[in-house]
Amino acid sequence: MRSIRPSSTARRGGRARRTSPVLAAVALASTLALTATACGPGDTDASAEASATAAADDGKLKIPEDIKDRLKEHGIDLDKWKDGAWRDWSKDDWLREAQDFVNPIIEDLWDPDRMRDAEEPDQEVDESDISGDQGVTDPTPEPVQAEVVAPSYHANAPTAGKVFFDSPEGTMVCSATVVQDPANPGKSNMVWTAGHCVHAGKKGGWYRNIAFVPSYNDAGRPAKELETATKEEIAPYGVWWGDWAQTSDQWIEQGGSTGGDGAPYDFAVIHVTPEKGGDGKSLEETVGSALPVDFGAPAVPEVEEVTAIGYPAAPPYDGQTLYRCQDEPGRLSLGESDPTMYRIGCSMTAGSSGGGWVATGSDGKPALVSNTSIGPVTSGWLAGPRLGDEAKGVYDAVSEKFAGQ
Repeated sequence: MRSIRPSSTARRGGRARRTSPVLAAVALASTLALTATACGPGDTDASAEASATAAADDGKLKIPEDIKDRLKEHGIDLDKWKDGAWRDWSKDDWLREAQDFVNPIIEDLWDPDRMRDAEEPDQEVDESDISGDQGVTDPTPEPVQAEVVAPSYHANAPTAGKVFFDSPEGTMVCSATVVQDPANPGKSNMVWTAGHCVHAGKKGGWYRNIAFVPSYNDAGRPAKELETATKEEIAPYGVWWGDWAQTSDQWIEQGGSTGGDGAPYDFAVIHVTPEKGGDGKSLEETVGSALPVDFGAPAVPEVEEVTAIGYPAAPPYDGQTLYRCQDEPGRLSLGESDPTMYRIGCSMTAGSSGGGWVATGSDGKPALVSNTSIGPVTSGWLAGPRLGDEAKGVYDAVSEKFAGQ
């Protein structure tokens, strides 16, 4: 079973304990624009460093000394970072504490080639990890074939997009959804995705160069055509860098790359800012839409249908096309002490992780009620967390942090 990603159970005195919904946050995620040459899979670190250094020598890189000093307090030398130090994933230096994360903008790092070549997070768990005698698990749903979302994606799924990030394994990609910000109605810069799309969990730390692209490949061009596509064609609504992100304490303390551990808490919120400075409009104003998030959605037996949406990237998909699945959800339990998850039949594969699940909310209107987290190796179904108090705490904290901005 492939986790389209997961987290374990912390224990004290031999008994499982529920970790508090205290929020794990990305701090000092600077909105500085670093003038540097983007590196594709075939580029060398040396050439990137030379380009970045040349840009600095040309006087294009103007960074206030006080901001440099603040970042150094958190273990980041910004000059070294823009010269390629972000590629250092040594275990000792891979900072996992919230206050030690930085995500400064590196202009044009996410060029068309780098976005197109990003790989899906590959996590696998054994079918035996799903125990029918723990909690409540309904029979495995029948597979549902994912349907292509008709282009333009902006016209038919305006809140959907891709999250790109760098990990020790390379350049990675997930799916994500623009969501409303209660503190900034009509002007949200908030994106909902999976926890494993921003943080590696208990054995790692925050990922780097996290960015969101709404309506990626909006015209639905085939992969061959994208080889010559411009950045504007691939990202018509811009590239939005994460300047803050939060996930659950449970994910950070328990999350792992295999086993399905922590999937019930596998959610995250990213606050974003435009790479190029933009025209003063928020993400919601730019794309024209944002979904509400329902933390009081009906129990599984009362939900008639859920629609999952995302960009599946593992075979037979290539990650360049937006898909959706609709199905009546069932229940999936990974442990008696954890919340029961939603599960639907769906052929989407890794890469769709983090993508939003939309259903009729408690007020009778469409709302985001979950996100893709895990699925089997052979595909056929997906599971996502139910969004309760922990998820609401993450969401509210990000909203409150940027209230009035």
